[in-house]
Amino acid sequence: MTTRRIFISSVQREFAEERRALRQFVERDALLGRFFSVFLFEDLPATDRRVERTFLDAVERSDIYVGLFGKDYGSPDRHGVSPTEKEFDRASSLGKPRLVFVKDVGESSRHPRMAALVAKAEATLVRRAFATNAELIAGLYAALVRYLVDLGLVRTGPFDAAPCATATLADIDPNHVRAFVEGARQGRGFPLTAASSVEEVLTHLHLLSDGQPTNAAVLLFGRSPQRWLLSSAVKCAHFHGTEVTKPIPSYQVYKGTAFELVDQAVDFVLSKLDLAVGTRARSTRAPVAYEIPMEAVREAIVNAVAHRDYASSGGAQVMLFRDRLEIWNPGTLPPSLSIEQLRRPHGSVPGNPLLAEALYLARYIERMGTGIRDMIARCRKADLPEPRFSIADGFTTTLWRGARRTADARPPAAGQVAGQVTGQVTGQVAGQVEAWIARVLATCVREPQSRQALQDSAGIRHRETFQRNYLDLLLARGLIERTIPGKPTSRLQRYRITRKGRAWLARHPGQDPA
Repeated sequence: MTTRRIFISSVQREFAEERRALRQFVERDALLGRFFSVFLFEDLPATDRRVERTFLDAVERSDIYVGLFGKDYGSPDRHGVSPTEKEFDRASSLGKPRLVFVKDVGESSRHPRMAALVAKAEATLVRRAFATNAELIAGLYAALVRYLVDLGLVRTGPFDAAPCATATLADIDPNHVRAFVEGARQGRGFPLTAASSVEEVLTHLHLLSDGQPTNAAVLLFGRSPQRWLLSSAVKCAHFHGTEVTKPIPSYQVYKGTAFELVDQAVDFVLSKLDLAVGTRARSTRAPVAYEIPMEAVREAIVNAVAHRDYASSGGAQVMLFRDRLEIWNPGTLPPSLSIEQLRRPHGSVPGNPLLAEALYLARYIERMGTGIRDMIARCRKADLPEPRFSIADGFTTTLWRGARRTADARPPAAGQVAGQVTGQVTGQVAGQVEAWIARVLATCVREPQSRQALQDSAGIRHRETFQRNYLDLLLARGLIERTIPGKPTSRLQRYRITRKGRAWLARHPGQDPA
């Protein structure tokens, strides 16, 4: 990659500090440092007539001219022209990109010849005023990024809106698109129908760039998203202790669409958490709860998939330890948010807005920036410490383990009965949870079923027990959905398997009679 040379003018002492600050910033910045080097007059020996020639030669060899104009005009030659103006004139005559920054010193304080030079610059280009080093650095940064964008060397739009390499519409799975449309129509009133073409749906969602699928389109609906976006896979690991150790007892690398990544990672975690089923001593309904609230787990994983930096070569990681769940993604907060602001009401500022919009329509996330606060509230309600959020080489969410320890609901030991329930509940053991889920899901594979049909498949005699301990759980996990979501108690209500439910069954072969 060719490094472009920046020439910073002004040989007078007035801007010695600013010149050093600019060079330090450019050369240390992760982006600008890859593209630019900086030339300063301090790099040359003491001034003499030969040095003036050297300055002009440096302008000629540079790619960009940066002029700093303030109070002083500099030492004029016998024709009354200072080196600063000669440098500007040489850059102008050669057609160099010129970035001029004028310090706000008050016009009465400016040397008349410098005021004339400022006026000359204004007549031929746009100049920018500054009062502090911070303003100068910000102005130069914006101008250099614009320069790189114009050359096509960097992009400033969201990653998810950029066209995806060589992907075409043939690389988009129509089944993924159709399943999304059906769910979005049910959950958010999406205006298109399942009969809409792939191109129509992607166009409506702004997921095409000159007819080519964007990165978001491939992540959401691609036949094989990781073919183009290898780092989009999610790595999940389970450790018995509190530190990362090898060998890893359970390790999975999940691939697929953004929806599948969320579903698979959530299922990985929930399958490893204790599921507490209490007695009905205080209620006719036996309490059922994961030791970490299911909704908090889901929210944290969705955030990692939706808001991560997909330009990074690092993939999102979900790590379950004995005392906590850590979810890391290669990303950070937008400049307008801080860790503390996450805990207070704040607007939604997605790093991948097109990806986030589709996840919203599919009811994976909400728009209003409430997810973090909901996560905190659910953990508090479960008598757990508040989640911890941190930024260090990426964004980490930590959720603490440990179910509520009350007389009615105690977390089970691994492989033991998850609670003592009266005879109406068929002995629910942590290791048997997958079996009854499979039975219920298999019942509605071909067509939607009534609550009674699902209840019969689970082998539960009492409606209330089934509703509380089974049906609500499947709905919350997104494995099934209501056919009439706006009227949960309608006598015509039916339940159908979701895309996530079908994926769950596919990962548990032998349970689906179809």
